[in-house]
Amino acid sequence: MVLDKLRAKFHIRKELVRAALAEFTGTFLLCLIGLSVVAQKVLPRPEVNEFIGVNVGFGIAIVFGVAVSAKLSGGHINPAVSLAFLTVGQITVVQFIAYFFAQFLGAFFGAAVVYAVYNDAINVFDGGVRTVGGLKDTAGIFASYPAPHLGLLNGFVDQFVATAVFVFLIAHIVDKRNSYPTWLQPILVGTGFVAIGAAFGYNCGYPVNPARDLAPRLFTAIFYGGAVFTKWFWVPIVGPFVGAVVGIWFYYFLIGFHTPQDAEEKYVVLTGNQELKPLTSKDATEETA
Repeated sequence: MVLDKLRAKFHIRKELVRAALAEFTGTFLLCLIGLSVVAQKVLPRPEVNEFIGVNVGFGIAIVFGVAVSAKLSGGHINPAVSLAFLTVGQITVVQFIAYFFAQFLGAFFGAAVVYAVYNDAINVFDGGVRTVGGLKDTAGIFASYPAPHLGLLNGFVDQFVATAVFVFLIAHIVDKRNSYPTWLQPILVGTGFVAIGAAFGYNCGYPVNPARDLAPRLFTAIFYGGAVFTKWFWVPIVGPFVGAVVGIWFYYFLIGFHTPQDAEEKYVVLTGNQELKPLTSKDATEETA
């Protein structure tokens, strides 16, 4: 398996070095997410403070979306996540293609049902005139649109970083070496998404999911017209795909390749064609020396 081979090659054997790398990574995430939250409070855009309900609601949606599908597919519900797991050999190309189209269709029909449920409310709000942008904008219910201050390059960076962090957290949660119970994993993924929303919602609403953004955008084109395809529309597609791949590999090189098994499951890879053997207390002592 790809990850097993890479782990054997890149695994850091010095416990102190592994610990220092872990502390670097943990503190980096602390400041990246924490200071981003502070930035959203300080910067002048008051409506962002209303995002807490959206953050929690979307986080809960992630929890149940992952939980419902996890047993059968792994619960990716995001083609960027699927691409990330494809690059580390967790799924095949055929699986990725099937997942992508399934995720896209799921998002499209999800948007259609939301439109049907809220149709009367939308009509009252916008007077029956569907608009993109402005005071009566309702297209933003379905797809992301950037804040007035945001340029395309900065938007790409936003989506790249937000998705990279999110997939980094997912990779940590589902890594068997970390021994999170399977029932807890969807809750942790959803909680991670709440953190992403709290940290990165300011610029464009943190779509970080190409299917979640593109499929509803295509649906709204039926009622809102081609105006939904602004020069922005490619950013929440390309940014998350690139960020997800970088995020998962960052996890493995910074943490995953160096994380030991639980004490009763530790193994040492011997050179040559020799078989794996249980790690003894003597081996552990030598390794940390």
